[in-house]
Amino acid sequence: MAFAVPDKLAAQAAAYVRGRPGYPEALEDWLRTDLGLGAGKLAIDLGSGTGKFLPRLLATGADIVAIEPLEAMRAHLTALHPGVDARAGRAQAIPLPDNSADAVICAQCFHLFAQPEALAEIRRVLKPGGALGLAWNIRDSTAPWVMRIIDIMAPYEDGTPNYESGAWKKQFPAEGFTPLSEQRFPNPHTGAPENVIIDRVLSVGMIAKLPRGEREWVVARLCEVIDRTPELAGKAEITFPNATFAYSCRKIA
Repeated sequence: MAFAVPDKLAAQAAAYVRGRPGYPEALEDWLRTDLGLGAGKLAIDLGSGTGKFLPRLLATGADIVAIEPLEAMRAHLTALHPGVDARAGRAQAIPLPDNSADAVICAQCFHLFAQPEALAEIRRVLKPGGALGLAWNIRDSTAPWVMRIIDIMAPYEDGTPNYESGAWKKQFPAEGFTPLSEQRFPNPHTGAPENVIIDRVLSVGMIAKLPRGEREWVVARLCEVIDRTPELAGKAEITFPNATFAYSCRKIA
């Protein structure tokens, strides 16, 4: 197969929209039961990115404030969800008052700011008894072709924190919070191979910042995997296997 590589790293945000999976409907029950969200509640989507997690939050009926530091990501977020209150901010400086939020949710991002300063800021904006929710979509590497994709990306690992390293868990149990609880949900992602495989890889920061020629080489390798894998080759739609891991704890009153 052929694939045109975008010219600019700003295209990472667009690739994120096309290539990253959403979150399973089962998380709506998790948000309502484990995090206590519903009508009249206020939730902060911290590190909201392009708003991938917003449909699940909006389904609870809670009021939402989306916090995202990157302008390019916020532009996609507001285009896709024009009714959502989207603000510039970061985990260490959340633009909301003390004790104002019923829940703070970090979807696909907590590993990037897993530090005491961020947890102290999250604790500041949470009401007593308010919930912190963490969620990640993770590739299911038991499929051999998924492992081949991971192997293509592996040489570009640059030390950027990620979920798989487990380093983020060193912050827990966190001061002022109850212990973490964990749940796992299946989350297959169905779509065109150029989206669910190639765009997904191009949306990863360590790949997005490569020189154009190196990104073209990565894409060529991904196309080889697609063309040489019987369950992928020539298919208009494929399913990428994922699991969603969800964690929660509460601010101690």
